[in-house]
Amino acid sequence: MTHTHTHMHSTHSSQVRDMTVGNPYKLMIGFALPIFLSDLFQQLYNTADALIVGRYLGTEALAAVTSSGALIFLMISFFAGASMGGGVVIARYFGANDAERVSKAIHTLLAFGIVSGIILTFAGVLFTPTILKWMQTAPEVFPKAVEYFRFYFIGGLSMVLYNICRSIMNALGNSRRPLYYLIFSSLLNVTLDLLFLAVFRWGVWSAAVATVISQMASVVLCMIYLFKKGNIFTVKLKKIRFHKALLKEIIRYGLPSGIQNSVIALANVVVQSQINSFGKLAMAAYGAHAKIEGFAFLPITSFNMACTTFISQNLGAKQYERTKKGARFCILSAVLLAELIGVCVFLLAPHFIGMFDKTPGVIALGVQQGRTVALFYFLLAFSHSIAAVCRGAGKAFVPMFVMLSVWCVIRIIYIVLVTQLIGRIELIYWAYPITWAISSVIYLIYYLRSDWVHGFEK
Repeated sequence: MTHTHTHMHSTHSSQVRDMTVGNPYKLMIGFALPIFLSDLFQQLYNTADALIVGRYLGTEALAAVTSSGALIFLMISFFAGASMGGGVVIARYFGANDAERVSKAIHTLLAFGIVSGIILTFAGVLFTPTILKWMQTAPEVFPKAVEYFRFYFIGGLSMVLYNICRSIMNALGNSRRPLYYLIFSSLLNVTLDLLFLAVFRWGVWSAAVATVISQMASVVLCMIYLFKKGNIFTVKLKKIRFHKALLKEIIRYGLPSGIQNSVIALANVVVQSQINSFGKLAMAAYGAHAKIEGFAFLPITSFNMACTTFISQNLGAKQYERTKKGARFCILSAVLLAELIGVCVFLLAPHFIGMFDKTPGVIALGVQQGRTVALFYFLLAFSHSIAAVCRGAGKAFVPMFVMLSVWCVIRIIYIVLVTQLIGRIELIYWAYPITWAISSVIYLIYYLRSDWVHGFEK
């Protein structure tokens, strides 16, 4: 088996990385690094977006753009989760050396992306005002927020397709390509931001337009690569359609991840609307802290993606011991890195928050939140790592169930009770460490007690 493996993939080593042979630690670090860098870039350019808007259009525009980060995350995260499920299917058949199924899975996933991207565009443009009202967006921020998000959702198709192309490349062990494309689109985004806002003095809508244009550019680059002849899994336009059996599998592994992502996002929307009730300063502080946490999250996300691909490919190749070894390494790396970052955030919180907003009230609230949660990042990393292991093993329902009950239901009940009964903002901040701790205990028991390694065979 291993012999044919090296044979089938060696001719295309530059395009595709087989993670079933070679040193698992080296492979995973080599795979996680480009993902980490591309996520870092993504964060940088989202932050640049916010910084440029804040600098040229003032606090209200900044609040409009950041106030509803949770809204964007809610809409996109569902499709991002679903495309991760598609990645698991591709990686599994790739590990099992089944070229035909890999090709069908890729074409099905692209068809799924086109349909869902069109739905997202219409839904986003149509329901933006309703959702923003429902999120208790401050009246003075409301018109600008509607303007920004409507333009943002016009790019719905390119958002979904970029996530899907990235999932396809990651599943085939190629995490470098998406990095190059992302760097290009990030630089383009910042350039357009400066041009539209600093030079042309256009409104907050133009920041959204800059994002849409640069995302389209990265999708075009991804497509050029995927359509290139001579790869094992070259995409052909006429083949892009739904293959029923594979669509079922993609939905089976993707839907739980999508629902899980949306549920976490939904819980965040509820938290955000409770925070919004504390006024403009609390909103700005929460938004700034969310950006910082975005950076803190990166090593966790990148190891998790590496982990999911590694586990799917190796279980596809039926290499069980190797799979377990990789899972242990992944969990340990993510937990240690997260805690290191947590300590940095704890110590440097005032400087980090101050980069986004110099208002003393905003800094005080942001630091309070940062120092409440930062030292508990290891719990967050642990929960996410086990979730990544489950997803890679085709057990996506487990993390969905845990996140749904703990990170959504328990978190929301806690927050609503605390706001109604005590009404102190620092108790809202504690919702995070408490729910991370509960989910980590549940995951630990599952990881040690269940037979997750044979996830695909049941």
